[in-house]
Order: sequence, then C-alpha cells, then structure tokens
Amino acid sequence: GEVCTMINKKYHEFLPSMQSAEDLVSQVDGLSSNIDLLKAGIETEVQRDLNVAVAEFTELKQQLERDTLVLSILKKLQEFDTAMKEYNSALLEKKYVAAAQQLEKARSSLKMLESRQGFELKILKALGTELTVQTQNMLYHLGEEWQKLAVWKLPPSKESSSLESVVHSELHLRTVPPKEEEIAGPPVASVLQAFAVLGELHTKLKIFGQLLLKYILKPLILYPSLQPFTEEQSDVFILRFKSEALTLDHSSPMEVFDKIKLIFEVLHKYLLNVPLEQPVEDKKDCRVTLAELLGDMIWEELSDCLIQNCLVNSIPTNSSKLEQYIEVIKSTEEFEKALKNMQFLKGDTTDLLKYARNVNSHFANKKCQDVIVAARNLMTSEIHNTVKITPDSCVALPRLPDPGARDHLKTQKTSKLVHNNMVNLENETKLSQYTFCLPTCRISSSVEKLMELAYQTLLEATASTDQCCIQLFYSVRNIFQLFYDVVPTYHKENLQKLPQLAAIHHNNCMYIAHHLLTLGHQFRYRLTNILCDGAATFVDMVPGFRRLGMECFLAQMRVQRGEILERLSSARNFSNMDDEENYCAANKAIRQVLHQLKRLGKVWQDVLPVNVYCKAMGTLLNTALTEIVTRIAALEDISAEDADKLYSLCRTMVEEGPQVFTPLPEDDKNKKYQEEVPVYVQKWMTFKELMIILQANLQEIVDQWADGKGPLAAEFSAAEVKSLIRALFQNTERRAAALAKIK
Repeated sequence: GEVCTMINKKYHEFLPSMQSAEDLVSQVDGLSSNIDLLKAGIETEVQRDLNVAVAEFTELKQQLERDTLVLSILKKLQEFDTAMKEYNSALLEKKYVAAAQQLEKARSSLKMLESRQGFELKILKALGTELTVQTQNMLYHLGEEWQKLAVWKLPPSKESSSLESVVHSELHLRTVPPKEEEIAGPPVASVLQAFAVLGELHTKLKIFGQLLLKYILKPLILYPSLQPFTEEQSDVFILRFKSEALTLDHSSPMEVFDKIKLIFEVLHKYLLNVPLEQPVEDKKDCRVTLAELLGDMIWEELSDCLIQNCLVNSIPTNSSKLEQYIEVIKSTEEFEKALKNMQFLKGDTTDLLKYARNVNSHFANKKCQDVIVAARNLMTSEIHNTVKITPDSCVALPRLPDPGARDHLKTQKTSKLVHNNMVNLENETKLSQYTFCLPTCRISSSVEKLMELAYQTLLEATASTDQCCIQLFYSVRNIFQLFYDVVPTYHKENLQKLPQLAAIHHNNCMYIAHHLLTLGHQFRYRLTNILCDGAATFVDMVPGFRRLGMECFLAQMRVQRGEILERLSSARNFSNMDDEENYCAANKAIRQVLHQLKRLGKVWQDVLPVNVYCKAMGTLLNTALTEIVTRIAALEDISAEDADKLYSLCRTMVEEGPQVFTPLPEDDKNKKYQEEVPVYVQKWMTFKELMIILQANLQEIVDQWADGKGPLAAEFSAAEVKSLIRALFQNTERRAAALAKIK
C-alpha cells in the first residue's frame, strides 16, 4: 500500500510536467507554421518588388549615361559648327591666322567625335568632308597670297640654272599690303603663320628653298662673275643679277660669302623674320622662326656646295700662302655668325667652318695628291726623251737652312740651287762635288723632273707644320714606290723589244737609287725631329731600284745573246768549209752577228755609262767568239783548205769585232776603247790562239804549248789541243811525236 501511494505521488507530480511539455510542443508547431507562411510571403511578394526596383534603377542609370553622351556629342557638334562659322567669317576678313586656328579647333572636335566607341553617326562623314573641303579652300587662298608675296620670274628653260638663265632670273618680295586690305601684322607673317597652323608650312618652304638654291645661292657660288643687285620700290623689293667680266677663275671665299650674306639679309628682312605658332598637336614652349626652318632645310646642301666649289679651290698649293689663309677662316666665322644672328643657323661650328679651320690637313692632302698626279704623269710619259747627266751636272741640291733655323725657314731660300764645285749639305759639311756624281749617261727627262719634284716636295715639307711635313715626306716615298710598281708594267713591251729603252730604264733606276742614298740626309735635321727613330730616309729603297734597273737590262742582254747564238746556229757547225755553200752559210752567219753588234753599239752609244757599255758589248762579242771556238774545237776533220777558210772567217771577227765598240759619238775618242777589247772580251786570247793553230805546223804548235807553260796552254786544255792536232794533221810519226809532247 505504501508503495502504491509513492507511485501515485510521483505520477501526480509527473503529469503536469508532461502536460507543460506537450503545451510547449504545440506552441513550437504553431510558430513554425507561421514562419513558413511568412517565408512564403517574402519569397513571393517582397522579392518581386525588390527586383523591380533594381531594374528601374539600372534603367535610369543607363538613361542618364545616354543623355550625358548625347549632350557631350551635341556640345562637340555645336563646337564644330561654331568653329566652322568663325572660320568662314575670319577668312572673309583675311584674318588668316584666326581662320586657320578655327579650322584646327573644328578638326579636334571632329577627332573627339570619331573616337566615341559604339556611336556611329552618319553625320560624321559629312562633317569630315566639309572640313577637308574648307581646309583645301583655305590652303588655296593662302597659296594665292603666298604667290603674291614672293614672286619668281624665271626664264622659260626651267631645266638649266646656267649663268645665262640666272642673269634673267628675278625674285620679287612684296613689302607693304595694299591699303584697302589692312590686316594685323605684316602680310607675310599672317600667311606663313596660317600655313604653320595648318601644318603645311614645311612643304611650302621646301619648294621655296629648292628654288632659292637652284636659281640664286648655287649659281652665286659657281659663277664668280655673277653679282646680285637689289632695287627697292614703294611696295616691292626686287633681287636681280648681272654678270661682270672677271680676271680670275675662282672668286675668293670672302666675295662668295658676302654675296650669299646679302641674299639672306634680304630674305630675313622682307620674308622670314616671323615667329611661328606651332601646329596644335606639338605645343612647344620655344617659338621657332621661319629663318630657322628654312635654314634647316637648305644649310647642308648650301654648305656642301660652298666647300666643294669655293673652299676647296682656295686651299693654297704652297706653304708660304698658308699664312694668308687665316683671312678665309676669319671670314668663314663671320659668315656663320651673321647667319646665326639672322637665325638661319643654330648651334656651333658647322661643317663649313670645320673644313676651313682644317686647312693644314687639306693643304697636305691637296699637295700630296698634286704630287702623286704629277709623278704618275711623268712615269707614263715617253722614256726615250732623254737628257744627258754628266758629273758636272751633278744634282743641284737646294741650299738648306742651318739646323737651328728650322722655325723661321722662308721659302725664298729654296730657289738658290748650288751649282759650284761644292755641293753644300748642311752648310758646314763640304764634300767633293764628285761624291754624289753618276758617270755620264742619258736618263729620261721625265725621271729628272721626277727627282726635282721629290726635292721640291721635301723642301716644302721642311717648311710645313708637323702633320703636313709627315704627310709630304710619305708622299715622296710613295712617288718612288709608284715608280717601282708602275714603270716596269706600263712600259713592259717596249722595255723587252727595244734595247735602247732597256738601257735608258737601267740608267733611270741607277740615277734614282743614287739619289735615294742621300735624299733623306739633306733634310734630316727637320725631318728626324718629327719622324720617329730618324726614319727620314730612303736608303732602304736603294737595293730595290738597283735590282730593278739590272734585271731589266740583263733581260735585254739575254735576248741579244739568244739572237747571236740563233744566227751562229745557221753556220753549219763550221764543218766542210771547202764546200762553197757551207762556207757562204758560215760567212753570212758571222756577218749577221757583226751587224747585230754594230747596231747595238749604235743604239747604246752615248746612252749607257761607258764602263757599262764596254762590259755589255764585251759580253756579247765574247758570246759569239766562245761559240765559234767551241764549234771549231769540236770538228774531227779539218782539211788544209778548211783551215784556210776557217782562218779567214775568224780574221773577219778579230778585225771587225772591236769596231762595234763605239760608246761615244766622237769617233776619235772610241779608238782607246777598241784597243782595250781584250780587257772586256774574256775569250779574246783564246780566239787568237785558235787562229794561230789553224795556220801553224806541228812544230809551231808544240812550241806554243811549251810544256804546258806557253800561251796556247793558257787558253786550251791538253785534250782540246790534241783533238785539234788530230783533226788538222794526217796520222804520221811526226804527229804522234807532237801529241806525245802535249800533256
């Protein structure tokens, strides 16, 4: 019972709490369904209203953007329209600069309109066309005005800018605007500034600049006789030209500069002293003047023309005139300064001035070029025009200053050439005149002139600035290098064909080599100061020239020797001379050889130095004698009649051979050399001994041999003598005895 009570009690306590829990659940359920209703409400109605609001907002925003754009476009269209209206009225009043500026405004409005993306207006095309038409219209008006401002009156032949046509050319510049059309500023300024605003000035000025160069500036440089003269009338300034007879080919740079300066002054005063409004795109702080623009366009061409046709000609050709050239440099500086003041030139030292200031180098270049050209002409002239060189006509050396006097060397000293018995080298050293002498001979007059040119140039070098001195020294070395390269090639055929020319060329080379030995020495005080290691010498070239002369002459000797042997080869080996036909052939061969030698003796006469002449003729005569001796000594059988014939052939050689020695034109002076033939002809005695053998009996031959100590033994070997004895004599006991004694 107690337990039951307990349970009931608990149960009673439990029921209400369960009750309240159930109440709670039902409340939550109710709330949840309310929320669901609310959520459903929100999802349907509020969301819809929100979407509508956002959509409306976006639409309004786009509407606003569209309106703003339309407004800005209308504004630009209005600006364009206003600009075009103002342009028209400015143009009517001839306010060119204002009109041009309005056109540029319209152009920038149009540019803005065209840059709007996704906004294509049909009207833009029409506006563009209108703008182009108006721009062309304005340029046409400006062109008309410009043509009245600067009027070219040119002769009909547009092509040539000859002296003739330039004399008939005129340039008229209008100075005052006609009264009824008064406008602000000079007429020129407004026309040119308007061109500038439209960006068309460059083209106009370029055409003007080209005409200016062609018909005025260049002719003034090219034709010294052309003079500009000016005439000022009430409203126009006229530039004309006349041609005046002149004494000189070239006018001085000073005169040319003055004429050109006059032209620029006129242009500056009446046409170009105008500051420019830059075209709208490139706004610069600085204002460019017209003069500067034109200067930029024509200066380079003008200065080239001045250098090539004016300054180049004024470069002096000898150093004494270099001092006076300062004037030219000064006037070039002044000319540039004047052009700068008028604003045609900006910046410093142009090419023109650099060229003038660099006169020393140009002088040296010009001098070197003249020297090489002169030298080349001498080398390609005829070799056979000769002059005689004798020990007395020893080279005329220019007198040189004392070693200390290098700084105040004046050129007049160069003209005194030393002809007395002493050659004066550095005034203190006296040498016998013959120290520097060549033997008497003939050389080409062109080579003598070449040597004079070399001396003259070196002398000029000693009086020049260091740089010029070095250049001139090397150009003298070049002269000789050129001779060495050019002459043998240029005259090759004649040197091979003509023995006289070969001889002259030989002398020329020896003459040059001879001078090269001392050439640097005379000028050494001046030159070695500048050229390192005392390189002022030509000695290194001496062997080359000697070799050049020798080789050419020896080649000629080989040709002559070949001809001699060729002729003797037709002598039938000198065998069987008892046969008339054989004897005639041999005789003819010997006659031809003598004739050849005689002719050579004639063409070399008075050309080769005597000692060279005698050696050369001796060598060739020796060639003939040696060949005859060899042929006869080789014969196996010589009959008595053969021996007589051979003897008479040899006698012809011995009698007429010496007569080919005629080194000098005066016959009586040649005897001495003819008697000395045995000195020059190595085989002369051999030949004489052969003749003795041809005439001798056995005993005489044995006596001539004299146990190998006689004259015969000096010329022939035992074997050769035995061979000749066997050929000449029958085989007898006496012959055997004689042969036994030859050993």
